[in-house]
Amino acid sequence: MESKDKIKRNKEIPFDLVSVVVTTKNEEKNIANCLQSIMEQTYPEKLIETIVIDNQSADGTKDIARKYTDKVFDKGPERSAQRNFGIFSIANGAYILFLDADMILSPYLVAHCVDQIKAENCLGLYIPEIILGRSYWCRVRRFERSFYDGTVIDVARFVRKDAFERVKGFDESLSGPEDWDFDKKLRSLGTVGLADGTSDDNTDLSQWKQAGLVSGLGVDPSKYGDVIFHNESGFNLKTYIRKKGYYAHDMDLYIAKWGRKDSDIICQLGFWYRFIGVFFEQGKWKKFIAHPDLDIGMYLLRFLVGFRYLLIKKL
Repeated sequence: MESKDKIKRNKEIPFDLVSVVVTTKNEEKNIANCLQSIMEQTYPEKLIETIVIDNQSADGTKDIARKYTDKVFDKGPERSAQRNFGIFSIANGAYILFLDADMILSPYLVAHCVDQIKAENCLGLYIPEIILGRSYWCRVRRFERSFYDGTVIDVARFVRKDAFERVKGFDESLSGPEDWDFDKKLRSLGTVGLADGTSDDNTDLSQWKQAGLVSGLGVDPSKYGDVIFHNESGFNLKTYIRKKGYYAHDMDLYIAKWGRKDSDIICQLGFWYRFIGVFFEQGKWKKFIAHPDLDIGMYLLRFLVGFRYLLIKKL
């Protein structure tokens, strides 16, 4: 179905329906694992709506996706427009979870997010991301990402649909910083929590088909609670820096929108917080000093990304 077609939406919507929106482009290597992890959620199957929004994939992404859901649509040109279309035009849920195709959900995640967002009466939840991969750079990325949970570097992925609508979704003029922009708008309305994953049943993964994949990529899933496993096992340093450079093109638009003196922007793009503050605040310095080998790689990545950004601005 073309994105311009008017979608008929189901008016008899279950109160606790969760719409999971996955954006794709040439993701045939990843999409099956992502969608399988949605199917394996302990949350009732009838209360999960899986939506795939593809951006003109030239491989078998859409054919694979249709094996898991009949809600596969085309939309471009960028991820922000894909997400907005999926959520505003297709999604019926009271709650929204938006994902990239290389993400895998822990099996209790959706059920616990629904319980927590109700209990805390918050607008959304940050979800910890665990980077998968056995290489040195993957271990560096896993280590680095662990410092960002619930900070201004993070983005809430599980949100109430009404809150998403109130902030008018993602700014489609931005590609890259649209996540930070959306998160700023959401926090301006109220509280955003952090998925805690403290329930003991997270360790019972004997029936979870994805457990073997996750453990095969360097991570013991039983050590984590409610998380997203982000498959970066094919990490390539040159590709990573190029991707960050691509997203940096719209950073000036983001800065202009909120102002250079905005407190979040000072943290997100300033030297002190990105290189020091986020790694030392709230007792995180203990973890930082315990892994000097990973610290070196982490700072090298931060330096290369920053240098790429400055080079793009100069050119």
